Amino acid sequence: MRITPRWDPQQYLRHAGHRTRPFLDLLARIPRLPAEGRPARIADLGCGPGNVTALLADRWPDALITGLDNSPEMLAEAQRYAGPTAGGGRLDFRAADAAHWAPDRHYDLIVSNAALQWVPGHADSFPAWVDALTPGGVLAFQVPGNFTSPSHALLGELCDAPRWRERLGGQGRDFVHVLDPVGYLERLAVLDCEVDAWETTYVQLLPGPDPVLDWVKGTALRPVLTALADDPPAREEFLAEYRDLLRKAYPAGPYGTPFPFRRIFAVARRTDG
Repeated sequence: MRITPRWDPQQYLRHAGHRTRPFLDLLARIPRLPAEGRPARIADLGCGPGNVTALLADRWPDALITGLDNSPEMLAEAQRYAGPTAGGGRLDFRAADAAHWAPDRHYDLIVSNAALQWVPGHADSFPAWVDALTPGGVLAFQVPGNFTSPSHALLGELCDAPRWRERLGGQGRDFVHVLDPVGYLERLAVLDCEVDAWETTYVQLLPGPDPVLDWVKGTALRPVLTALADDPPAREEFLAEYRDLLRKAYPAGPYGTPFPFRRIFAVARRTDG
C-alpha cells in the first residue's frame, strides 16, 4: 500500500543548497520562452516550499507564476513568496496533485523540480501537458535517479525485512517508474518536441553527524516517518537500524561525508508541428 507522505518543510530545507543546484542547472538549459509582448505564464508542478519557484521570477521578472503542490505543509511555507514580484509579475500558490493535474489554461513553461518521482506513470501525462503549452512552450523537469544507490536500496531492504514488512513493506521501493534520459527523450519526442535529456551525478559533501540520514529524512524517508508517526518507539528503532546501515555505506571523511547523487533532466520545447 502506498503511503501519502506528510512533509516537513524545515527538514527539507536543511539541505537547500544541494537541493537547489540541480534546479539551477535545469533552469540554465531552458530556452527563450515564446511570450512576446506579454508576461510569460509559468506553472511549477510540485513546488514544495516555494524557494525554487521564486527563482523563476529572477529569470522571468514579469511572469505570472503559479506554484502547485498537494502538501498543505509545503504550501503554507511557500506563501511567504506569494504576491507581486519586483519585475511586475506575480507569484501564486495553490493546491494540486501532479498525479491528476490537468492544465486549465495554456502555459509558456511547465516546470517540475524533484517531484515527478512521487507520481507513478507520470510520463503518461506528458501528452496533456505538452498540449497545454503554447507553440514554442517548454516542459522542463528533473528527478532523482539514485534509487539503486545504497541510501535507497538499504531503505527498501529494511522496509521489507521481517521486523518491518507488515507495516512498511514496499515503502522503500516506490520509485521504479522513473525513466532514464533515453526513456524521457522517446516519450517526449513523439509529441513533436525538441528534447534535451541528460543526467548528472553530483558528489555532495554533507556536513555533520549522520548527514545522509538527515538528508533522506526530508525526502525518501517521509513515507516511513508518516507510517510510524503514531508509534515513536518503533520510529526510533527503525531510524537506529537505518542509521547504522548508512554509516557503513557512507563513511564520514575528514571534511564531511561524500554522498553521490544522480539526477535525470529533460527539457522539451513544443514545436509548431
